[in-house]
Amino acid sequence: MTRLCICEMCNCGRHRCTHQPTALYKKSSQTNVLSEYSEKYPAYKGHTRPKSLKPQLQYKAHQDTMDRTTTFRTDYIPYEVTRRPEKLLAEYKPKPGEIDLGTTYKQDFNPYEVQPFVPYRPKERVHATNAKLDTVPTYKEDFRQWEISRRELTKSDTPYQPPATKFGNSTTFQDDFVHRGLVPRESYKPPNIAKLSDAPFENTTSNKLSYIPHPLEARYVKPPVEYKPSNQPFQDLTTHRQDYQGLPSQLPKSCKPEALKAASNKPFQSSTEFRDSFQPWPVYLPQVQKSVEYMSPTEHMDLTTTSHTDYIKHQIQPFVSAKPFSLPSKSSVPFQGNTTMRDDFQPWAAQRQSMIRKQEEMQRASGKMEDLTTFRAHFIQHEAQPSFSFKPQNAPLRTDAPLQNDTMYRTEFTPKKISTCLASFESPPGFVFDNYDDRGHRFFRKMTSADKIEAPKEMVLTA
Repeated sequence: MTRLCICEMCNCGRHRCTHQPTALYKKSSQTNVLSEYSEKYPAYKGHTRPKSLKPQLQYKAHQDTMDRTTTFRTDYIPYEVTRRPEKLLAEYKPKPGEIDLGTTYKQDFNPYEVQPFVPYRPKERVHATNAKLDTVPTYKEDFRQWEISRRELTKSDTPYQPPATKFGNSTTFQDDFVHRGLVPRESYKPPNIAKLSDAPFENTTSNKLSYIPHPLEARYVKPPVEYKPSNQPFQDLTTHRQDYQGLPSQLPKSCKPEALKAASNKPFQSSTEFRDSFQPWPVYLPQVQKSVEYMSPTEHMDLTTTSHTDYIKHQIQPFVSAKPFSLPSKSSVPFQGNTTMRDDFQPWAAQRQSMIRKQEEMQRASGKMEDLTTFRAHFIQHEAQPSFSFKPQNAPLRTDAPLQNDTMYRTEFTPKKISTCLASFESPPGFVFDNYDDRGHRFFRKMTSADKIEAPKEMVLTA
């Protein structure tokens, strides 16, 4: 009986058997995780493994001297290496004669005399003199410095004398200080009152005097244009609707082959290795640890501290500064608010310098321009005659003969039956699994009448 492999059954070139890396271990149809040794000799409980009397594999160093001779040193024969002779280069000898450096540019180019460019712009004239400027500005002439006298210091010149007695626990401030009370002092600060002037305030400005208000005209507002719909109906006829007219013909037939659905009558095997081997474990909820309730203390809390109980409060007077107050410098001369800028400044009538222009070489005409051209003078207008169009009318050509819509593809196309690859099924229809090969090939044999009778029995046993 002939057997076929998956590689031989495939007719699409996409299916191959899973080849094993080596053929040392044969793979049978029954998969067993245990080995022959583990089946015959099961492990016993409560038995300790005896100690092995096999000597340990320890490295023993060679005690003799090491011979540094190797096979490379014994078999290698050194040869005398001579240097490669260098190639002698020929001595360079320059060619006799002179080099002709003439070019076509030098032969064809004619030099011209070029004169320097003379600018038309006049030179700038700097009006300057060598005399020294000996003038006094109005600021130095009118400004006078104020006579300010230097203020004398009120600090007493008493040198510091350290005490002769030994320093004790108490300070001199604690021993010698006697409270005498506050002494009122005369304040030299001027009163914070604004000085009012008797002269009336001049609120006239150059803008108020020179500004003349002009009446403004009302802004022109453009009236909006009202929308007026058209009385004529909308022409929605396009050139495509006007010119296009379909030809009488039949609908084309589709040459696409019918899609055949590949289906199997066998029931779907929904059992998996995970469903067969998985055992659900009982799961318990995690235990939650209860927190201890807080109990507030019943006794009163003592909030007193050692600093609060041992602190002794002393009656101390505030420190009086011996530094005198800064007195403002006053002058009997009234303040002069006028400046040299206000009194002596006079605006000069500055005129803008005219632009330096080159004199025009051409004289412009003063008379009126005659815009009459030769075209206007000699042109004679004729009545235009419309040209006759010889272009044929764009009308579709109609015929009573039916449209021949047969093509070479429709006449010569032969539909082929789409066959499914047998190797795409897990168990090819019409074949029965036989065995595995050492290389990993799966072989199937054709189903006989005896296999067809045994197949329903296996279905009943599995159910």
